[in-house]
Amino acid sequence: MKYENLDVWKKSFSLSLFVYQVFNDLRDFGLKDQMCRCAVSVPSNIAEGYERYSDKERAYFLSVAKGSVGELKTQLMIVFELGYINHEQT
Repeated sequence: MKYENLDVWKKSFSLSLFVYQVFNDLRDFGLKDQMCRCAVSVPSNIAEGYERYSDKERAYFLSVAKGSVGELKTQLMIVFELGYINHEQT
């Protein structure tokens, strides 16, 4: 199966585009950079895992992608609490 056909890859790809678009003008450059890197890491690691040959390698990269999801979720919670974005922007 090609990773591009996976719903999880499609959704994470769209999420990474969303993060870049919504936070393009955010002046908290450290947080913005970290969020963008996490967002890109999710579909990238899914893709890398599916391009590997062994199930063990695939599982490792999917685990890394899952970790990046948790990291991004935490950062999104932070930007909501700081008032950088609101629910209407999502």
